[in-house]
Amino acid sequence: MTPLLEIDHLSIYFRDQSVVSDLTFFVERGEVLGLVGESGSGKSLTSLSILRLQDPVARVEGAIRFDGEDLLTLREEQMRHYRGSKIAMIFQEPMTALNPVMPVGRQIAEAIEVHQPELRRKQVRAAVVEAMAAVAIADPEDRLRDYPHQFSGGQRQRLLIAMALVNRPSLLIADEPTTALDVTVQAQILQLLRSLQQRNGLGMLFISHDLAVVAQIADRVAVMRRGRLVETGTRDQVFLKPQHTYTRSLLGAVPTLATDKEKPLATLPFTDGTGATATGIMVEHAPGHWVRST
Repeated sequence: MTPLLEIDHLSIYFRDQSVVSDLTFFVERGEVLGLVGESGSGKSLTSLSILRLQDPVARVEGAIRFDGEDLLTLREEQMRHYRGSKIAMIFQEPMTALNPVMPVGRQIAEAIEVHQPELRRKQVRAAVVEAMAAVAIADPEDRLRDYPHQFSGGQRQRLLIAMALVNRPSLLIADEPTTALDVTVQAQILQLLRSLQQRNGLGMLFISHDLAVVAQIADRVAVMRRGRLVETGTRDQVFLKPQHTYTRSLLGAVPTLATDKEKPLATLPFTDGTGATATGIMVEHAPGHWVRST
């Protein structure tokens, strides 16, 4: 069966500078792929390119296939049919992603009206209330006219999730959806996302630099380093049996209760772009566990 999403030898350039290089991975229907790596590794740029929202000056090569259709070959008016309807995205920083001068109910309603213009006003309102209730916003009918600043950070993130899922997409891209949330709220958001993902059979691309968060939600994990994939496999393969030096360093840089306090944490390996991270090829270390060679 064809994967829901296939990234096939994707490269992104700004002028002649390669930012993402020869990136290949897939997301199956009903699974969560965690895309991890340090800041600047190209994770968010990759997610934006899926929806063709990257900076207009960027040059994109390769293929991005959604349900077998190469999104990079579509005209802009065709692409609008996919954004928000078939592929939805939860952006970072809910306070800036929501319009501060528009009631939240109207913002969710707009997402519905764009893709389901045949619905009547009462039907749209009912769908908005249902979406807010699905993400555990208390008394949704009474809060339709409230503005973003009247909600907590966790509630604003829930509203973004409601907005993303209101049209029942097949693929959800979650770009650092728990950034700036405290650990208790973070756990609630992760539980909510996993519950909604399983209930609706969503494929999900979950992007984060936080390995602990990814370990809680992902079925498979892909590790990026300076625009390239360096390791991918199941969650247990990557976290319990990491093979690439960079992956080991990422895991070693995170303190746990078992960490020896007398020893320094691991530091990330430096590469100037000419080492194995840039030139090695992906080799299958074990079934489904691919590692960039040194």
